[in-house]
Amino acid sequence: QLQLVESGGGLVQPGGSLRLSCAASGSIFSINAMDWYRQAPGKGREWVAFITNDGTSKYSDSVKGRFTISRDNAKNTVYLQMNSLKPEDTAVYYCHAAKGGYGYWGQGTQVTVSA
Repeated sequence: QLQLVESGGGLVQPGGSLRLSCAASGSIFSINAMDWYRQAPGKGREWVAFITNDGTSKYSDSVKGRFTISRDNAKNTVYLQMNSLKPEDTAVYYCHAAKGGYGYWGQGTQVTVSA
């Protein structure tokens, strides 16, 4: 099985920065792409960014220019650098991996942006 564990969430003031990490372990081979999603209380899960094995990345319009997704293949880890954070970025952030036609999810990490 494939396991994904997010970390790096916390409380930050508006305009601040956080870096989230998603560490993959177990059956990590043949992952096609990895994504970050987020879900605020009472709202649906929103796609944030993805990165492919060749390094191609895309972002939702709501975070474009502020967030950067990256990966460290040696550590089997994907990152989400979040800058210029806004209160509306407050959510549980989830890591997702596509492998063998099945989607895998991490447990999520809470990000709260508040003064």
